[in-house]
Amino acid sequence: MDAQITLRISRDLARALARRARLEGVPKSRLVREALRAYMAESAAGLPGTSAERIAAFMGAASLDRRSMASDGVSRRIRRHNWRE
Repeated sequence: MDAQITLRISRDLARALARRARLEGVPKSRLVREALRAYMAESAAGLPGTSAERIAAFMGAASLDRRSMASDGVSRRIRRHNWRE
């Protein structure tokens, strides 16, 4: 048996969905399934597998030396939260 979900969407989105389903002659649920399937395939294809791979481009982007922390609040927060001395 297929899984069933319930979700809330804005009134404008509901109208657009109903209009598109009517124009294409298909049920609204089919349009939602197709859109969700496309979104999931796109996001899975664009993201590396692990958390470390997803943040690799940002590693080392913030300088955490004492001088840079004096002027950079983000560096201060990262160091205070994650740094082991």
